[in-house]
Amino acid sequence: MPGLLDQYLALVIFMAVAAVISGALMLAPFLLAPKAPDAEKLSAYECGFNAFDDARMKFDVRFYLVSLLFIIFDLEVAFLFPWAVAFHDAGTFGFWSVMIFLAVLTVGFIYEWRKGALEWD
Repeated sequence: MPGLLDQYLALVIFMAVAAVISGALMLAPFLLAPKAPDAEKLSAYECGFNAFDDARMKFDVRFYLVSLLFIIFDLEVAFLFPWAVAFHDAGTFGFWSVMIFLAVLTVGFIYEWRKGALEWD
């Protein structure tokens, strides 16, 4: 039995050290961070309106269009990198599948362009 406990002693020490470090990192911001936020911290950030207004207030539809634009390019990058790595193994079917995928994304991009999501007046 002592041999079994000796095998797990390193694991127990590792878990104890990890718990102490994670606890210290979670407690440190409460002790070290400034408590009074300044005007810059309380100002409107990416959403375009003040942070402490009514949650049901309306905001511009362009924020939705920009998010759609982000999804278009994010999907494109996420799927084109693995495809480019395995380009030789994909064959003709893989090539035309990606061309159809890019065509669908191009239609989405043209929709965004026509709706004016790229123009912030």
